[in-house]
Amino acid sequence: MSQAYTPGLTITPYTVIRKTRRLPLKGEVLVRIGERVEPATPVARAFLPGEVHIVKAGEILGVAGEDLGRYLLKREGEKVERDETIASATSFFGLSRRVVRSPVKGTIENISPLTGNVSIREEPKPILLCAYVEGEVVEVLPNEGVVVEAKGAFLQGIFGVGGERWGKLLVAVNSPDEEIREVKEEARDCILVGGRIGSEALKRAVEVGVKGVVVGGIYDEVLSDFLGYDIGVAITGQENIPLTLIIMEGFGDLPLARRTFQLLKRFDGFSASINGATQIRAGVVRPEIIIPHKEEIPSYKERFPERLVLGTRVRIIREPYFGSLGEVVALPSELRVLETGARARVAEVLLEGGERVVVPRANLEIILEK
Repeated sequence: MSQAYTPGLTITPYTVIRKTRRLPLKGEVLVRIGERVEPATPVARAFLPGEVHIVKAGEILGVAGEDLGRYLLKREGEKVERDETIASATSFFGLSRRVVRSPVKGTIENISPLTGNVSIREEPKPILLCAYVEGEVVEVLPNEGVVVEAKGAFLQGIFGVGGERWGKLLVAVNSPDEEIREVKEEARDCILVGGRIGSEALKRAVEVGVKGVVVGGIYDEVLSDFLGYDIGVAITGQENIPLTLIIMEGFGDLPLARRTFQLLKRFDGFSASINGATQIRAGVVRPEIIIPHKEEIPSYKERFPERLVLGTRVRIIREPYFGSLGEVVALPSELRVLETGARARVAEVLLEGGERVVVPRANLEIILEK
């Protein structure tokens, strides 16, 4: 039987997930191996050096740099408060007084006799790294972070925006093709699940304080309206937005895949962690939903290999069938000439709507689901 290897999106009710939590610079680890953590548990911290502010003290006082020391009230290494006087000088027999005040709270780092400038560094800014998922610390990375192991459901989407958030899953619809139209106050701090969502419902979700939204499809204009700009081809996840949005199937009028909906419905009310970070090109990153639980359901991924075979369920990730779901019904061994003139191996896919299409194998993602 013809076979091919291809990237896959994982949708499984039970697996082991390991998340490496690493600080952006050297710091301090706050937990030990074997310790149980919640998503909001601080696992490591570091301090980002504060910004340096240059104060032209000599110029303000009207004195030469080499004479500045006589007028300083603070020395290198000393702490200062915002608006605190750090130097002063009098003239005209004490009738005129000039002062130099610190623009920030911080530490005097350098006093230059050459320029007459005083460098003041703001206080370090703390960086607190949270666990992100409920689980157990299984490895400590000295001065850097930890590895947290969680067990439960794991789902990957096709696109997302917004970073790491967590909350209770709330399935807001009765069927995978139903649109989220009403967002109630009870959705505060929750992750809403629905087939689709429009601009008004998204705005309402922000007003209520929803942590995240998971839908099958969304229209381009709805996403642009939500973000305030047209998104480009780059890694997402760093957007300054009030909630995380994960699109499971693609852009347009696409419902959630029925099996995906059934899986999310099964864990309605469970706590979940989500991340919308996406990168479609080299170094693929997919948005994710992690639902920790203790029920050891056999993993789909263990029962089906990550390769194309007849009967494999796939999602098409390129136009003109972008986002379409289907099943592989043929894997011709010979190369086919594509519309671009290139020659490539292809697969014949029976789409859920009944249409049979021929697609380059590189344009397919395996859907690993139970």
